[in-house]
Amino acid sequence: MTPASKSLVAYYRVSTAKQGRSGLGLEAQRQAVARFVEAEGFEVVAEFVEVETGKGADAIERRPQLAAALAEARRLKCAVVVAKLDRLSRDVAFVAGLMAQRVPFIVAELGRDADPFMLHLYAALAEKERAMISKRTKDALAAAKARGTRLGNPRIAEAQAKGSATNKAKAIEHDAGALPIVRAMQAKGASLRMIAAELNARGVRTARGGTWAATQVSAILSRAA
Repeated sequence: MTPASKSLVAYYRVSTAKQGRSGLGLEAQRQAVARFVEAEGFEVVAEFVEVETGKGADAIERRPQLAAALAEARRLKCAVVVAKLDRLSRDVAFVAGLMAQRVPFIVAELGRDADPFMLHLYAALAEKERAMISKRTKDALAAAKARGTRLGNPRIAEAQAKGSATNKAKAIEHDAGALPIVRAMQAKGASLRMIAAELNARGVRTARGGTWAATQVSAILSRAA
């Protein structure tokens, strides 16, 4: 349910201290929220920024800034806004616990009308997609190991593996955030071009930070197949 108050408390989360210092990811979240509040006529009256490692962070006691944002929203009788659902969590149980706090949440990329049921659904889809991607990755590595695959110089292979792991992690994070929207629109019969247009309208970027076209939507669906 959309809150009656036009005031919003913004919550931003970055996953490492380095990202927190550099602003990597933080500015993109602020821009997404700014576009949303301008389009919908809201006003951000307070901001809270969480910098954490991500490990073991799906517990409210490990998110002091989130707890503070919830407290401020209760005091002001308004909602908490985040840029993307994964800035709250990628864990459906944690998202469900937040919904039980009886403070409305608005996810900018999903729009103002995404109610708690929809947030649960999107979180569940993202969690399922992440698990499937992880399983496919593990299966591929196991198959390569069974074939006795070895790649050149061990140091070069190690560097390549680290780079590949980093890129893969970014792709997994991006897919987990974008796929629920893609899946939901696909279920409604939307074309690839319509899905791309909607993602662009919501300010969602591609994995490389660009705008969406039908080919990118097709690619993300192929990766999830």
